[in-house]
Amino acid sequence: MTARTALMHIAGTGSALPAEPVDNAALSRAFGISEEWIDLFVGTGTRHFGWDLATGKITHTLGDLCAESAARALAAAGLAAADLDFLVLSTATPDTLLPTTANETADRLGLNHLPTYQLQAGCSGAVQALDVARALLAGGHRTGLVVSGDVTARFLQTGRDATALAGQELVNYVLFGDGAAAAVVTAHPHGDALAVHGLLHRFAGQGRPPGQVVGWRGITEPDPDRQMLFEDYKTIEEEVPALAGEIVWELLSTAGWTPQQIDAVLPPQLSGHMTDRIVAGLGLPPGCREVSCVRDTGNTGNALPLLQLDRLMDRLAPGERALSVVVESSKWIKAGLALRRPAAGPGEEGPAR
Repeated sequence: MTARTALMHIAGTGSALPAEPVDNAALSRAFGISEEWIDLFVGTGTRHFGWDLATGKITHTLGDLCAESAARALAAAGLAAADLDFLVLSTATPDTLLPTTANETADRLGLNHLPTYQLQAGCSGAVQALDVARALLAGGHRTGLVVSGDVTARFLQTGRDATALAGQELVNYVLFGDGAAAAVVTAHPHGDALAVHGLLHRFAGQGRPPGQVVGWRGITEPDPDRQMLFEDYKTIEEEVPALAGEIVWELLSTAGWTPQQIDAVLPPQLSGHMTDRIVAGLGLPPGCREVSCVRDTGNTGNALPLLQLDRLMDRLAPGERALSVVVESSKWIKAGLALRRPAAGPGEEGPAR
């Protein structure tokens, strides 16, 4: 693939975070976890929940957040719901098994008579959804919508002394937050859309134990012989930086770029402290800008790559390039995007730098 070949274009993005941010002091009061430990362990200052921390009452469903972020993405692209040819949604935490959150989101947007898809995925879900969108665009569709998000309401129990939990479950109480984000994708350039020059989605977990397990039934029907949430954070700390480095080089090779040409990086967003470690080991030039959000949003799972992309949209100048690096630890998936803002007007990629 040459540096001027684009797989598809991202015409607009949008995001949705529920309610007011919850700081570490509030999290400490709710679950009995040391505020200082949260600061030192994860380096995340705030996160958002679609449920009330005191009562557990649901304030925002995943469908609420997906529809809100999708509407914002359409507005940013200057398009209407009627312009869409398909919808792809990824999540690990659908509101219900049936109907799917993808179809509930489509209904709220006023969509009808078009294909919809829902992917069950973890942190790499947004890239998986973009990969499906790429195939649909290559098959003749012109414009589509990708939405990704997760919510925590059924997995974090209010009023619980989380300090009594095993460490592999306790860590989930401080890592995660709720949110959704969306991207409008097109087969051809639209306005100053970002061009996708490389897309990586590769399972890399054969024979390896999972780094994360999320039980199927949730908090109301726990399996007494298995933890509902399991996070092998030590293994994740050891494995993710190396995997992230591999992703960078695979994306550079696919796009035909060099490290010196990269202006911004969207690193894996596991926690604030982990992000610092990962970025330091990527081997990108000193002037490469980091585009992150996990310190403010917590780990929002499926939403995070598109939340970062939403922040990137106004920060990438004409001709600049960015890499989105995504690692899913549930069963080890390498994923990412090579992105470029065209240097010339719509319809032209301009000269490679």
